[in-house]
Amino acid sequence: MSLLLVVSVLWALSFGLTAQVSGLGAPFVTAVRTLLAALVFLPFLNLKGMAPKRVAAFAAIGALQFGLMYLLYVASFHWLRSSEVALFTIFTPLFVTLVDDLLEGRSTGKVWLAVAVAVLGTGICVGSGPGRAGLLWGFLLMQGANLCFALGQVLYRREAPATGKRDRELMGILYLGAAAVAVSLAAPWIQWHQVFTLSLRQAAVLAYLGAVASGLGFFLFNAGARRTDIGTLAIFNNVKIPLAILASGLVFREAIDWPRLILGGVVLASALALNGFPGGRP
Repeated sequence: MSLLLVVSVLWALSFGLTAQVSGLGAPFVTAVRTLLAALVFLPFLNLKGMAPKRVAAFAAIGALQFGLMYLLYVASFHWLRSSEVALFTIFTPLFVTLVDDLLEGRSTGKVWLAVAVAVLGTGICVGSGPGRAGLLWGFLLMQGANLCFALGQVLYRREAPATGKRDRELMGILYLGAAAVAVSLAAPWIQWHQVFTLSLRQAAVLAYLGAVASGLGFFLFNAGARRTDIGTLAIFNNVKIPLAILASGLVFREAIDWPRLILGGVVLASALALNGFPGGRP
């Protein structure tokens, strides 16, 4: 659980930073992020003893969890404010629990209850965005991104232990799969004059998002996913949101509704406590 908490803190700045480069286009931003993440972990890549089919399977997981997810996620910023993107990620725990139940062929009511409480707590923290044109398109894009991310992390959690490999030895495969999808979709649409005129700030933001938020962040998140129960994993998909709100107030001096944030944080903590009660899924 500590790894998931570290990643939640690491991702606290990502919503606002992604909004700053979303104008470069979802395919380009996704391609840069996944390529940088792949470069970080290529030195650790270890395919020894892995069958080609298994390598392809992990590349497909990466293409889904990171490649397609990022394309939908970044595209949603065309329709949504960063706070609304944060709001619409609150359903990810439901997708994580649903996917795991479907793959395992079972359902645990206590886990569903804990996840529902987590969604409620996150919703209290973020509040609701005003209705306006384009909100529905943004919402649908984000739910597609949530589903891809949920499916990818559950599949990785199921398949990684059987390889006998360390997480750092596998992540390069996932990032290469993501980069293959992102680059193939970005190549026809890249405006090269825009690429060569990136500001220093845009380049720095892309470097952070690619090497740190994506590369290090998803490595730690998937490593944490292997080491915790599905209920805790689902809930921690939302812990980053109140932390992001807190960071916006403490770092960027934005206004915060402190009573709402504190109440939502207490409800999220209650969800983790509820999931930890005896009778949960191992």
